[in-house]
Amino acid sequence: MERDFQEMRELMVREQLVVRGIKDEKVLEAFRSVPRHLFVPYSEQHLAYRDHPLGIGRGQTISQPYIVALMTEALGLEGGEKVLEIGTGSGYQAAILAEIADTVYTVERIMQLQETARKVLDLLGYSNIRFRIGDGTRGWPEEAPFDRILVTAAALKPPPSLLSQLSEEGGRMVIPAGNCWSQDLLLITREKDDFKERVLCGCRFVPLIGNEGHKDDDA
Repeated sequence: MERDFQEMRELMVREQLVVRGIKDEKVLEAFRSVPRHLFVPYSEQHLAYRDHPLGIGRGQTISQPYIVALMTEALGLEGGEKVLEIGTGSGYQAAILAEIADTVYTVERIMQLQETARKVLDLLGYSNIRFRIGDGTRGWPEEAPFDRILVTAAALKPPPSLLSQLSEEGGRMVIPAGNCWSQDLLLITREKDDFKERVLCGCRFVPLIGNEGHKDDDA
């Protein structure tokens, strides 16, 4: 069965990522390496490499493989970066980041989700991921600045706390922003106090809930 999953991963890379323009070999190799099926409920494992998101419980999802790849490639990882991930979710995006970056700091507000993700990540032997339960919109100030920040839920606008924790020397943040129905995936780059935004594509993510994001009754 593991061989079947390996074949599914290779097909996913060729037919979902490469044909849509993902070129970074480090990203493609990470997608070939990380067993995505382990990050979804057992009953959904046969669907893990399909071209769509899947539910993981508590109203959360594991994103479509292409979107994970697009967000990762947009970070421009070279291999020595300190990365902050907001929204651990299934743990799959953290694993992809950990395959390339030096250290990944991941924050999740739902303890049950992060505990499940952490078990899988520990099982797979990732020693360069740090975990926190809390309000992701506040980031992880004690460990700032971060070379890269990746947000896996949609904010109304980029949270000021996250912007302030982005490295002043070429820091990059990828974040979905907009309301619950219409969002843009943004790439934000920072040079000192200058922040530039570029829209990568339209998207739809679950809401980023927290002090500087959506409130629970907005979602």
